[in-house]
Amino acid sequence: MDWLVQWWDGVELWVVQLPVAVQFPVVMIVVLPLCLGVARLIDRVADWGAKNPASVPDAEPEPEPEKVAA
Repeated sequence: MDWLVQWWDGVELWVVQLPVAVQFPVVMIVVLPLCLGVARLIDRVADWGAKNPASVPDAEPEPEPEKVAA
């Protein structure tokens, strides 16, 4: 896991040292699509979870009301 932290620190340092005129397009081209992809993934997982609930016990059927003879 240390390699990931070192890599991220290097990327962060590289982006911070760029001029703002270059930072903005880099962030818009890289971060925006990444965030949209993660949001879509979360949305699909939430939809799947709502349609396929895991281990939800079946609800007991409601008793029918008593019929009154006329």
